[in-house]
Amino acid sequence: MKTMTYLTVIYTVIAVFLLTFSASTSAKKRCKPLLEKLHHIQTMQRKGYSLKRGQTLRVKEDKARDKWWQCEHSSLASFKMKYGKKNKKSKKQSKKKKLAKNSTYYTKMNIKNAYLVNKVARFNQGSAIVIKAKYQGDKKWAWLAFYQQPIKCQRPKNLNIFAYCSEDKQQQQGVFEQKYNR
Repeated sequence: MKTMTYLTVIYTVIAVFLLTFSASTSAKKRCKPLLEKLHHIQTMQRKGYSLKRGQTLRVKEDKARDKWWQCEHSSLASFKMKYGKKNKKSKKQSKKKKLAKNSTYYTKMNIKNAYLVNKVARFNQGSAIVIKAKYQGDKKWAWLAFYQQPIKCQRPKNLNIFAYCSEDKQQQQGVFEQKYNR
């Protein structure tokens, strides 16, 4: 009777062991990177993209899903035979070579982008833009009627003419202030 109980316990332990370490659980571990790649592609599809990019993502998703499905439903040997084992080191080395080859281009491009980002004027878009003139109301209308802009000041050709026009406007404003306040 005791041998029967021991045999039953041993068989149960073996059955539990086989169930926990079956091909499906090892396949899940083996195929997890492929499933993550599929989820990554699906995440990119949920973002905005152009028509051409959408078609490319659809093709990538189909390939990734097929590869994951084959991995889940086949043995390790048949999966390796069909898809092979890719050498990740060679990919990393080729990327390093490409970056080293084009590093001056990327460095120059990053410097230009950093320069442009710092030079961009940012406006507070939450509030209205208010432009105030020197005069407002009736005084503004009186100034517009009083001010006579010289012809050469309509489109100044050089800095000397621009300076002359600015000084002329200030002189006319001084005269206008004296006459308007009387």
